[in-house]
Amino acid sequence: MTHGNAAGTSPPSTPATPRSTLVVTAHAGDFVWRAGGAIALAASRGEKVTIACLTYGERGESAKAWREGRSLEEIKEMRRAEAGAAAATLGAEVVFFDAGDYPLTITPELTDRLVAVYRAAQPDVVLTHPLEDPYNGDHPAAARMALDARVLAQAIGYPAEGEIIGAPPVFFFEPHQPEMCGFKPEVLLDISEVWETKRKAMECLAAQRHLWDYYTDLAVRRGVQLKRNAGPNLGLPHATYAEAYMRPYPQVTGELA
Repeated sequence: MTHGNAAGTSPPSTPATPRSTLVVTAHAGDFVWRAGGAIALAASRGEKVTIACLTYGERGESAKAWREGRSLEEIKEMRRAEAGAAAATLGAEVVFFDAGDYPLTITPELTDRLVAVYRAAQPDVVLTHPLEDPYNGDHPAAARMALDARVLAQAIGYPAEGEIIGAPPVFFFEPHQPEMCGFKPEVLLDISEVWETKRKAMECLAAQRHLWDYYTDLAVRRGVQLKRNAGPNLGLPHATYAEAYMRPYPQVTGELA
């Protein structure tokens, strides 16, 4: 009597768990302008992308709607719909916290909710704001909570549902005024193949239409820098679009590349 598989057959393989990206963003539009290309790239590879959107940007980033006489609840609903459409265009799932902007206040309860998202998403990569922005305190607040929740989600003794996470690398996406935020483009990500998807997601954000061309121009400039740093042998297309990122933690590697 034999046991196991018949001769010449292999055991059924277990499907690999798709990679997971978690994006922690202060306002409804931030993830599109700053990281829409990275999100679309990950989704195009079949990876899971979860966006933790802490606020709708209803007070500080919806000036057009306020001038039109919209109520606070109307503006929230409008921004929620815009951000939801943008996330769907990029291929991501968005979780809205409705924590209130201007100011976004760090609280233990909010951090605890974010820990739960970390443990549910089990991210391989985390994208968020830099820790410095003299023009918008909501952005550093979101980044601080993203980093704190990442550490707490690793702690087996922290009282939150779900399995503990590993130590996913964190990338800070580019702020609106990088020179004033201590931002240096340490990582240039080629988003050329998904640029049209990012542009369509940007166009979902009618409340901030004035930013569509700004972030198109920025993607072109970063694309020029990417080609210059890549050298002539990479075979990049003439029209290259890119996003810039920083790393707050060291890269772990067995090979310098």
